Amino acid sequence: MQVSMLSIGIAAAALFGVAEVANWRRNNRRDVDNVGFMPWRGIALASAVVALFATAFWLSGR
Repeated sequence: MQVSMLSIGIAAAALFGVAEVANWRRNNRRDVDNVGFMPWRGIALASAVVALFATAFWLSGR
């Protein structure tokens, strides 16, 4: 169980990094009208929360 919490935390942290890069790209786009449909800020926030909770659960089980 603890190994799975660690892997969930790592995957969520990686998703957080991808979402932040995508959000940065959205903010620095050339075509202002080409916004897209993915809520990258919300995805980054949710993945950060999941990463923190999974890491906390992993540390509490050690």
